[in-house]
Amino acid sequence: MAELRVLDLDTTDAAWNLAAEQTVFDCLPRAYSYFMLWQNRSAVIIGKYQNALAEIDRSFVEENGIQVVRRLSGGGAVYHDLGNLNFTFVTDAGDAETLDLRAFCRPVLRTLEKMGVHAELNGRNDMTIAGKKFSGNSQYLRGGRIMHHGTILFDSKLDTVERALRVDPDKIRAKGTASVRSRVTNVRPYLREDVTLAEFRALLKENILNENPGGPRAFTDAELAHIETLRRERYASWEWNFGASPPCTLLKKRRFEGCGTVEARLDVEHGVIRELHFLGDFFSAEGPEPLAALLTGKKPERAELAAATADVDVSRFIHGLSRDMLLALLCG
Repeated sequence: MAELRVLDLDTTDAAWNLAAEQTVFDCLPRAYSYFMLWQNRSAVIIGKYQNALAEIDRSFVEENGIQVVRRLSGGGAVYHDLGNLNFTFVTDAGDAETLDLRAFCRPVLRTLEKMGVHAELNGRNDMTIAGKKFSGNSQYLRGGRIMHHGTILFDSKLDTVERALRVDPDKIRAKGTASVRSRVTNVRPYLREDVTLAEFRALLKENILNENPGGPRAFTDAELAHIETLRRERYASWEWNFGASPPCTLLKKRRFEGCGTVEARLDVEHGVIRELHFLGDFFSAEGPEPLAALLTGKKPERAELAAATADVDVSRFIHGLSRDMLLALLCG
């Protein structure tokens, strides 16, 4: 590995941090290798080839202000919060034509070993303690350059991890790649001597530099401007995070008092409803087809569907169903 430059980021905006990663990969001099440490406030980071709607508990994510951001690399969805530490290596791939995650995980394992924690590589891209996953890893390889990034659940809210990524498999059939759910754990309970996340971050950085001589690196003003543009135009955009999702079929079903059971089947492509059908044991004076047609072409998001039905008497199409009930069905 070439001489190392360390970027220790203090931004907690997931879209900015992923834009920073790409800027390091695309723009910084290839004479050096780079190591980044960074954290995100509450966010779900999905793999490049995943369907965003298939990976999140949408109601929970929206109610709790959790960012959803698509990364450049493949792999499964992961949850980040301020109890989680992320690390990134960017370096030349040499003769590599395939992705080898193990080499970039070993420095983390060696740091933990020094702290009394026996952790190991497990499966395709996980690091585990006592069989429980604390780190998911992924890579992006292009033009002879490789970017490896991983998570470290140090002191995260594990109940939020479970809720943010929870999706009922009966509700969605996706053509993208679904995540493999694993039992997870935090690192902190296994430490020989307790340290804070900030102290662990400093120890990891120190160990990385001991193994790979180098020094700190800061972004220039021009690089910061590039990051902000990339953040705005890609990583903070609906088109990248949701519109780039593979096609999927959403199945929504709920029973409403005074109405009956209503089931909505939505075919979603590029983040937009392409086809919608209502089924159930409800009554209808006019039939639900005009209502479905009204919503076709819209994003399956509460604000957009609410605007589309602002002047609509929904009960004409599904007897006993109010507009609020309809939005709860489609966006729940």
